[in-house]
Amino acid sequence: MSPDLDRARLRNLDWTWEHGLVRGEAGLREYASWDLAQAAARTYPNAVGDDLEMLINWFGFAFLFDDQFDASGDRPSQVSAVAREMIAIPFRPVGTAPDIVCPVTLAWVEIWPQMCAGMSETWQNRFASNWARFMAAAVCEIHLAAHGEVMDLAGYTALRQHTVGLQHSLDAVERIGGFEVPPQAQAHPVMRRLRHATTDCIAYMNDVHSLDREESRGDRHNLVTVLKRHLGCSRSAALDEAIRMTYGLLDEVVELHARIPDMCDELQLTDEERKSVELSVVGTGDWIRGNYEWGLDSGRYTVADTTQMTGPAPYLENFEALPQAG
Repeated sequence: MSPDLDRARLRNLDWTWEHGLVRGEAGLREYASWDLAQAAARTYPNAVGDDLEMLINWFGFAFLFDDQFDASGDRPSQVSAVAREMIAIPFRPVGTAPDIVCPVTLAWVEIWPQMCAGMSETWQNRFASNWARFMAAAVCEIHLAAHGEVMDLAGYTALRQHTVGLQHSLDAVERIGGFEVPPQAQAHPVMRRLRHATTDCIAYMNDVHSLDREESRGDRHNLVTVLKRHLGCSRSAALDEAIRMTYGLLDEVVELHARIPDMCDELQLTDEERKSVELSVVGTGDWIRGNYEWGLDSGRYTVADTTQMTGPAPYLENFEALPQAG
């Protein structure tokens, strides 16, 4: 875990409050309970100083915005409009003011130049494309919920590969480490499968951790809920199956790690290229282990006390003034 965690955690709380990403003291307390600083410090254990602060700020506005999809109610058009703006920001010249001005777009305009600093155009395009898929999948999820549509297992797992938001997070491993995986390695079936299995493993792990909270608010976008309906089984049996699936993916990740040296030989990579691949593979392990440790006690996955709450959740920003999507 990054040694700069404690300092970065405090600075992030100030940054989040100053950027208007939460509403009121109750919102800040709820946000603080998620401990996203720990999540970043565990999943990117070599990040220190400004890089760690950048990651935590990025986690913060991205997680808060993700919750807009879970609690959008009758506002899907507003959230969709902002999502399209979030997709566009990395494709514009760095520093371009957003067309839709709200806390999350202003935060992303500030963070993106820090995220892409020193990285090639090839990397930037890869990151931006994966970020766009994450945002588009989240918009798809909100419209499914708004229309009361229920996904089958195949549809759910395909969409979950993108809504978990891990592909661009794995890209960020390269940014923090100051290296880039060569395109021929990124395109190799072993590397592609490793990233896919890592993404599914973390997505299903998160679904298990968040099950109680999502059930409490009627959110059906969860592997256990989908399996219960798909298999026609009890909640307990569906939970067991979700855990079995997660362990199966973890076993596959370990097996794929062992195949990386042969892949490098096949591609005839240079020593520097091999090192970049090895570092990216370590990053998949850091993400799995770090996400697991953080998820065990993060307030993000505990059932919120709704008895004292009226109206929207206090940590969510207000989208009422935003334009309707066309």
